Amino acid sequence: MNNNEKYASPLSSRYSSDEMQFLFSPQFKFSTWRRLWIALAEAEQELGLDITDEQLDEMRAHIDDIDFETAAVYEKKLRHDVMAHVHTYGECCPKAMPIIHLGATSCYVGDNTDIIIMREALKLIKARLIKVLRVLADFADKYKDQPTLAFTHFQPAQPTSVGKRATLWINELMLDLEEVEQVEKALLPLGSKGTTGTQASFLELFDGDYEKVKKIDLLIAQKMGFEKAVPVSGQTYSRKVDSRVLDLLSHIAQSAHKFSNDIRLLAHLKEVEEPFEKNQIGSSAMAYKRNPMRSERIASLSRYVIVNSQNAAITAATQWFERTLDDSANKRISVAEGFLAVDAVLSLYANVANGLVVYPKVIEKRMMQELPFMATENIMMDAVKRGGDRQELHELIRQHSMAAGYAVKMEGKENDLLDRIAADEAFGVTREELEAVMQPRNYIGCAALQTADYLENVVRPTLAKYTEVEAAENEIKV
Repeated sequence: MNNNEKYASPLSSRYSSDEMQFLFSPQFKFSTWRRLWIALAEAEQELGLDITDEQLDEMRAHIDDIDFETAAVYEKKLRHDVMAHVHTYGECCPKAMPIIHLGATSCYVGDNTDIIIMREALKLIKARLIKVLRVLADFADKYKDQPTLAFTHFQPAQPTSVGKRATLWINELMLDLEEVEQVEKALLPLGSKGTTGTQASFLELFDGDYEKVKKIDLLIAQKMGFEKAVPVSGQTYSRKVDSRVLDLLSHIAQSAHKFSNDIRLLAHLKEVEEPFEKNQIGSSAMAYKRNPMRSERIASLSRYVIVNSQNAAITAATQWFERTLDDSANKRISVAEGFLAVDAVLSLYANVANGLVVYPKVIEKRMMQELPFMATENIMMDAVKRGGDRQELHELIRQHSMAAGYAVKMEGKENDLLDRIAADEAFGVTREELEAVMQPRNYIGCAALQTADYLENVVRPTLAKYTEVEAAENEIKV
């Protein structure tokens, strides 16, 4: 069968970046196994075991030149991936073969590598998050003074500003960034815990010296770039770690999904649209359409990530005692695809946010259709100041509002509330005077000030900590 006759994950062929795919590739996985075997052998030599510099040099010389065909032959024969790669490594390191994997169990390379991969993947996710935040911060600043109609229940409410609305998207991503930092910091490798977590094999190797057993755990962790290893475990690190990571990915997906929903609704209103390229086709049938397909893809992939988080939760809950293998097949898929999908989601998010098209005239038109209703309290208060009865005026406002609303909804007419109020002598105000107060900026409250304050005192100082963090551009293929 050729490649076009086999299933290929869309996450690889269509969505995720090369950088994220590399982290979950066989090359990165198995070269990390070899680095872990070197770290183990180095630590054992440092603690007095008979391991020569020649053996270590031989191992170091063959970290990346993995013979995958030979490994596949061994795995088919042995039905064991770790032992297949021990033998494959041993073929190119014959002098070191006797000490490769000495004292370790399969989870030594498997679990430690999984933690290392997730740590590196979180770094890339963090870089993509920061990129989106930078783009949204600039957008919020640019449009902080642009009044727009706000909605509750998707019904017209009080005005806000386009920039203030963007701060709601930013705030959710700021929560996600904080959580990424927490989870990244909490990730610890398994270390060298042995078959059931008792380190019995290492106690045997070091002739009952518990201090050396503790030391090898610490040395391996430090050689792999961590301060320490997990303090206790069974054969594996707790699968709640995977659950915590996939929950984090779900939280990012939730934020992105919310953004994509808002953009899709705004596109329907023709107020804000995602970028639409010159030769892009919105519909195969309706040539005039500009479907928000990138925002829809964000929603689609985010939904997958949110549901996928349950894989790790159920796996963590159903582990047996010190080790069971029903986690392995699920984990290979759910963790990798969770990261690949969020990588794609954030790449799309940055692309959409960076190319948002705002239509101020449409925004203003909709605002002015609704503003007379929202200005009624101010109109009523001004009339009271001129000697009117508040309760009587309230009832008149109610009657005029209902009548104007009926004309709009049932008769398809323009909103004539201002004409009705101007014609009512109880209010003592002219149409021109009413129009003079119909300035949208008078009704956005502190929206512009809140936006400026939030950007200056919260967002910009946070982003300033990551000036060196950059995410490579991920081409949007479709």
